[in-house]
Amino acid sequence: MGRILIVIGMAAALAGCATGPSRFPVQATRYHFNAMTDRGTIAVEPLTGTGTASLEYKTYAAAVQTELLRLGYTNPAPGAAPDFLATVSFSRAPRALPPRRSPVSIGLGGGGISGGRGGGVGLGGGVSFPVGGSGAGEGVVTELSVRIRHGADAVWEGQAQSLTDLSAPDADTGAVASRLARALFSGFPGESGRTIEVQ
Repeated sequence: MGRILIVIGMAAALAGCATGPSRFPVQATRYHFNAMTDRGTIAVEPLTGTGTASLEYKTYAAAVQTELLRLGYTNPAPGAAPDFLATVSFSRAPRALPPRRSPVSIGLGGGGISGGRGGGVGLGGGVSFPVGGSGAGEGVVTELSVRIRHGADAVWEGQAQSLTDLSAPDADTGAVASRLARALFSGFPGESGRTIEVQ
């Protein structure tokens, strides 16, 4: 009987793992016309026509600026015109999560389990059942778009998007913005026209 309890305990533990928040990769696509080796000062602004910058927009803009500074761009001096301009936009849309199902299964059967006074209980055949699994949860698809201009010319642009499980601990705006921006500028400038997945 003790062995049965151990198996059931293992199943419950694995079920708990299987029903935890899901993490989805970021898909990023970049387009550019040269190697983008030139660096200089750069300013980050909202896409024209988006109105007054919201607090949420500022979070995405800050994530983009962090990545641009990491790549070697610098902030312009106050009142000075930047060498480059990065326009940033984002969108969010609710999306049901795909159903989760654990690939782990527990098999019972084949062996005998001893009883209390020398008796035994045989489990013939076998029983296998999946551990965990759940219906669709609540998620949101977020897309981040950035275009870098040098004067009147657009020299680089990219989009990154991912599905976020709203029950995950890193589902807040700051974490999502940082994750999308990091993926978008991964291997900058990236292979033009190719979509990559970043975990």
